Amino acid sequence: MKAKTGKRYTQEIKQSAVLRMMPPNNESVKQISEELGMSEQTPYKWRNEARLLVKPTSGDGRVSEQWQSVDKFLVVMVTYTWNQAERADD
Repeated sequence: MKAKTGKRYTQEIKQSAVLRMMPPNNESVKQISEELGMSEQTPYKWRNEARLLVKPTSGDGRVSEQWQSVDKFLVVMVTYTWNQAERADD
């Protein structure tokens, strides 16, 4: 079963694929791309695009202790590769 409609994939399919690549699932890009009938480059592209779009904040004025778990997780995912200088800037 292919999950695409026409030549475009829905936002839900893209988000699902990106989440499957992230912890705790850590599914392989090869497995995801084969299942969805696409090249391996496509899920990598979606993951990179998602990383650029994520803003590590709850956006509603709450302090981090009041954030939902998903917001805290996104902060970790965005910042885990940052060096000390990059973390200090934000």
